[in-house]
Amino acid sequence: MIARMFATALMALAATTAAQAQDYPTRTVTVIVPFAAGGPADVTGRIVADIFSRHLGQSFVVENVGGAGGTVGTLRAAKATPDGYTIISGHMGTNGLAGFFYPNLGYDAEKDFEPVGLIAEYPEVLTVRKEIPANNLKEFVAYAKANESKLNMGHAGVGSVSYIGCLLLNTAIGIKPTMVPFTGTAPVMNAILAGTVDYDCDPVLGPLPHVRAGTVKALAVASKKRSPMLPDVPTSYEQGLPEFDCAPFYAVFAPKGTPKAVIDKLAAALDKGLSEPAVQKRFADLGADIAEPNQRGPKALGELVHSTIGRLGPILKAAAAK
Repeated sequence: MIARMFATALMALAATTAAQAQDYPTRTVTVIVPFAAGGPADVTGRIVADIFSRHLGQSFVVENVGGAGGTVGTLRAAKATPDGYTIISGHMGTNGLAGFFYPNLGYDAEKDFEPVGLIAEYPEVLTVRKEIPANNLKEFVAYAKANESKLNMGHAGVGSVSYIGCLLLNTAIGIKPTMVPFTGTAPVMNAILAGTVDYDCDPVLGPLPHVRAGTVKALAVASKKRSPMLPDVPTSYEQGLPEFDCAPFYAVFAPKGTPKAVIDKLAAALDKGLSEPAVQKRFADLGADIAEPNQRGPKALGELVHSTIGRLGPILKAAAAK
C-alpha cells in the first residue's frame, strides 16, 4: 500500500514537472555571464538573452558574476535549481577547460551541466600596448624573449579564454611573463591603455575599437584565416607560429537535471535567433564565426565540449605545470 502511494506520488510529481516544463518560462530567467560587463562574454550573453526574450516571451536578464577566471559564476550556475530559470552563457574556459587549472573547482564541466547550444566562436588576437616596439609577431617574439622579466600579461583570470590563449602563445615562444589577473578583459584593455599591462590575447571583439582607433596594436590573429574585422592583421599561421591557435567557443548551458522539455525550448529559440539575418550581422560585426546549423543544439555542443577537453586539456595541463 505504501509503495503504491509512493509510486502514485512520484507519477504526480513527474506529471507536474512535465506540465511546468511545457509552460516554461512563466517568469524572469537569469542568464549568468561569469565575467565583468563590457567584454566578449558579456556582449555575447546579452545578445543571447535578447534572443531568448523575443522568442520565449519572458524577460531573460543578464547577471554578471565575475571572479576566478569565470568559475565563480559558473559554480553558481551549476548549483542553481535545475528548472530553467538560471542558465549560463559560458565558454571554452568556464565550461570546458577550467578543471585543468582549478583542482578544487566545485563542478565538472561535462557532468554538472546540460548543453543547450553553441552560439559562436571568436578567434583571438594578440594585442599589445602601442609603445611596444613590435609591429608583427616575429618582432614581438624577439622583444618578449629579450624583456621577459619585465613583461606583464593581462588576463581575465586563470582558466579564462584570455589566459588559455596567451598560455598557448607563451609556451610556443618559451617565455614566462608576469601574468596579471582581472575580472574580465575589458579591465585588461583599460590597463593596456594605461600602460600597466603590455599585452593580452582576447577575442577580436574586445580590442577591435581600440585597434581601429590606433591606441593599441594587433599583431596576430590566432587562427588559420584572417579576421574580416582586422583584414590587415596576419594570422599566427602566416607568421610561422601555428601553435598560437585559439578560437574559443561561446555557448549556453543549464544546470544538470534541467527538464529536457526546457532544454529543447531553449535550444529551439537559440537556433531561431541565430538564423536571423540581423543577429548574424551583429555577430559578424563583432568578429565572430556564428554557429552553423549543423553545429547547433545540445548534442553537438556536448560533443564539442568533450572534444575540446580531449584536444587542449593535455597541452594546457603540461604548460601550467611548467
